[in-house]
Amino acid sequence: MSVEANKELVRRFYEAIEQEDYEALHEFCYQDFVFFPQIDTPFPGVEGLVESEKKNFDAFPDFKMPIKAILAEGDQVAVYFIFEGTHTGIPFLGVPATGKAVRFSLMMLLRIADSKIIEKRSHVDVHDILRQLNA
Repeated sequence: MSVEANKELVRRFYEAIEQEDYEALHEFCYQDFVFFPQIDTPFPGVEGLVESEKKNFDAFPDFKMPIKAILAEGDQVAVYFIFEGTHTGIPFLGVPATGKAVRFSLMMLLRIADSKIIEKRSHVDVHDILRQLNA
């Protein structure tokens, strides 16, 4: 796939996540997909990704994550987001709902193989989120 095609695949992947269209994620991801929310804690398979994304929406029902920048080279695509949401749902990182609004940056690095996303790595400052929740 071209670099532009890889970027478009990733844009559509995140549109599906924002619409909570979890079935569509299976179409975008390779069968051996792996999500790394932290460097040494892989979630194998699309189901691990879906579980993680559902937790975000369940904790922050007004969850928004617009793409601010997207860069690509070879088989990799980097995406920069600003996350915004209000913690009115389930506990997040062990913190019961606070009703507080949080705003933080996220970087994702995705790798593409055979026109599918095979790996997603998340880079986020968890301590910044906990600080905003006063946890």
